[in-house]
Amino acid sequence: MSREIIHTDRAPRAIGPYSQAVRVGGAVYLSGQIPLDPDSMELVDTGVEGQVRRVLDNLAAVAEAAGGGLGDVVRVSVYLTDLGHFALVNRVMEEYFEEPYPARAAIGVASLPKGAGVEMDAIMAV
Repeated sequence: MSREIIHTDRAPRAIGPYSQAVRVGGAVYLSGQIPLDPDSMELVDTGVEGQVRRVLDNLAAVAEAAGGGLGDVVRVSVYLTDLGHFALVNRVMEEYFEEPYPARAAIGVASLPKGAGVEMDAIMAV
C-alpha cells in the first residue's frame, strides 16, 4: 500500500525525523502538535487555553492539507504535563469538534518537547 506524505506551511514544520502527516489508504495519521506558532516556530505565550487552541489550529491545518478537517478525525490523543487542565481541554475541544466526537485518550506525561504543556495527535478517515 502506498504512502503519501502530507505537508503544509500553515502548521509548524517537523522538529525531528517525522512528517506532519502520512496518508495510507483512507487513513491519515497526524503527528503530534505542540503549541508552536508556524511562522516563528516558538511556543505561543497565551496561557494554557491559548496553547490548546494553537495545538488544535495546527492539527486542523494539517488535516485540511490532507483533504479533510477536524470533522473527519476518528481518534485523538491528548498529552498533558498537568492533568489539572483536563476540564479546560474538554471545554476547548467542544468548540473544535462536533458530535459524534472522536475516540480519545488523555495521558499525563512528565514533559513534552520544547517545554510545552500540551500535545495532541490524531487519526483521520477520509
